[in-house]
Amino acid sequence: MNADLSLAGRTAIVTGAGAGLGRCEALALAARGANVVVNDMGPAAEEVVAEIKQAGGQAVAVTGDVGDWSMGDTLVSAAVDTFGSLDVLVNNAGVLRDKMLFNLSEPDWDDVIRVHLKGHASVSRAAAVHWRAAGKAAGGPVYGRVVNTASEAFLFGSAGQPNYSAAKAGIVALTLSTASGLGRYGVRANAICPRARTAMTEATFAEGTSPGGLDSMAPERVGTFVGYLASPAAEKISGQVFVVYGDMVALMAAPTVEHKFTAADGVFSVEELGEQVTPYFEGREPHRTYAAYSVAALDDTGTSRH
Repeated sequence: MNADLSLAGRTAIVTGAGAGLGRCEALALAARGANVVVNDMGPAAEEVVAEIKQAGGQAVAVTGDVGDWSMGDTLVSAAVDTFGSLDVLVNNAGVLRDKMLFNLSEPDWDDVIRVHLKGHASVSRAAAVHWRAAGKAAGGPVYGRVVNTASEAFLFGSAGQPNYSAAKAGIVALTLSTASGLGRYGVRANAICPRARTAMTEATFAEGTSPGGLDSMAPERVGTFVGYLASPAAEKISGQVFVVYGDMVALMAAPTVEHKFTAADGVFSVEELGEQVTPYFEGREPHRTYAAYSVAALDDTGTSRH
């Protein structure tokens, strides 16, 4: 195994790892040599630990809800106390409460924001405390990798997912802040927008094509990329957003300024805004908004998420 890609001796936390994408990520990290703290809400976490151990790896299950702020500390302590370190954090846990905005209830909003966004923040904060202290003790950078789970919903603003889209946009911003704030300590943080057929997404993704003999929506494909991002080889990659599925990993560019409107004498009046801005939008395509609809053009699986 190439040393740059090895996770031997490293310890990873994976949230929402009892099934689907999180399970595949935990198995992929373990296959690369990492010890894994497997987090989920129920007994499935123990089953994944058994799977990892059966394959010759090391893992421990920690059952609990990442939406509880204290769970971050619990998971970090489990990693450090059981395996002696924390090197990789994969935030994956989430729930869906898909509704159009006019049908959205307060619990629909709160549940999704709490598990996705607060859940990412609670474990990231605890890991950040650990890495900062470790960096200070070491007198220099330590090893840290954060992989956060966003979604193309944040790029499109899915009409039936106002809560999920908002949570995923928040996760991208959290990722950028993590990369910026922890870089000096040796931590690299990136976000992935995966497409995978799991119990959570089976209503969205029908059977896909199979480039390379593996279902294009197989979560194992995403697990492979997460294993790479967790490795020493990804040292120079931070603050990035990737769309991942099928045979493809697509690196997203940062937003750019399309057009700048400038007041003639330094201060806009409403009238001047009317003169400058209104004509600019005349005849504009309805889809030409801040939503990144061009990303849908990547899709050749027939399973574009709307």
